Amino acid sequence: MAVAPDTAADLVYQIFDLQRVVRCIAAASTRGQDTGVALQGVLRFVGEGESRATHLAERLGVSAPVLSRHIADLEEQGYVIRRQDPDDGRAQLVALTQPGADKLRQIEQQRAATLQEYLRDWSQHDAEATARTLHNLAESLKHSARAEVAGPITTIPTS
Repeated sequence: MAVAPDTAADLVYQIFDLQRVVRCIAAASTRGQDTGVALQGVLRFVGEGESRATHLAERLGVSAPVLSRHIADLEEQGYVIRRQDPDDGRAQLVALTQPGADKLRQIEQQRAATLQEYLRDWSQHDAEATARTLHNLAESLKHSARAEVAGPITTIPTS
C-alpha cells in the first residue's frame, strides 16, 4: 500500500524538524571543542576506512575545495593523514590517525551520552523501535538519485 500524500508531507516536515533539532544539539555540544559539526562529520566518514578525497566529497555532498579545507584542518590537528593513491597518483587517500580514531570515539561517546540524557524518560523498547524505524527510513531513502550518486552508506546496527 502506498503512502498517502498527506502522510508523506507530514513525514517530510518531521524529517526536517528532526534535522534542525539534531543540528542545534550538535552545535551546542561542540562549543569550545577543536572540531565543529562539519569537521566531526568528515571525521566520521573518514573513520569508516581509508578513502579517496573525491569519494568522501561526493558522500558528504560537498565540493572538493570545501572537503580539502576540512581535511587540511583535520590534518593540522593530527586527526587524519593524506597520501597519494597508489592506483592513481593524481588522487589522494585520506585515513584516520590514532589520535583521530580516539577523537572520533570520544565524539561518538559524548553524543550517545547526550542523547541518552535527552531520552531519559523513554523506555528501552521505544528507543529500539525508533532506531529500527529510522534505519528502515534510511534504507528506503538510500535508493534516491542523490544517494546513488553519493555511494553506499555504512549503517551502525541498532541492537
